[in-house]
Amino acid sequence: MLTIEPGPGGVVVVAGRLDAAQAPAAQAFLDTVEGAATLDCARLEYISSAGLGVLLKTQKRLLGSGGKLRLTGLSPHLRDIFVYSGFDQLFEIDPAA
Repeated sequence: MLTIEPGPGGVVVVAGRLDAAQAPAAQAFLDTVEGAATLDCARLEYISSAGLGVLLKTQKRLLGSGGKLRLTGLSPHLRDIFVYSGFDQLFEIDPAA
């Protein structure tokens, strides 16, 4: 199960599992995001390659219009996934998380 919704201060809050089954709904929501956006991943439990693809597609779209996607609240496990996949080079990841 995945929830993705606007949070305080324009932050997008994502919780649950971002996998292939949830990717279309997450992409539909993220397609509405504009400019510089922050994705709060503090309650994100799991991300699959399909979920990484959703974030990459969103990042490419935002960068094309002068924006970006910033990630915050990544658990150590999820941060490792981003590092091992090289996605830590593609996203601004809040170091304090």
